[in-house]
Amino acid sequence: MLYWILLALAILAEITGTISMKWASVNGDNSGYLLMLFMIALSYIFLSFAVKRIALGVAYAMWEGIGILFITLFSVMLFDEVLSPMKVAGLLTLITGIVLIKTGTRCRRELRHDNV
Repeated sequence: MLYWILLALAILAEITGTISMKWASVNGDNSGYLLMLFMIALSYIFLSFAVKRIALGVAYAMWEGIGILFITLFSVMLFDEVLSPMKVAGLLTLITGIVLIKTGTRCRRELRHDNV
């Protein structure tokens, strides 16, 4: 459970870092860039601990995919970016991909234990 919490913290740090990058570029505030650097570094640190027990493909897909999903949604809410039908289709495809990777990893692990 600890490793899933670390992965969630990595995702939150990535979202915060990326949003602060956009915020800094819109507002011209250099403190946003410092926050971005800190949060992105923290995100990678949390991710590196999470992959000790979570399969790398699953952890990375969830880290990047969930991050993209929330960054896109926050960009629409905070920065008035447009959420086009193509973006919605892309996000739905992304979510489907994450679910398939996670499910496929679970099935593979169960198969491996059955053969031992």
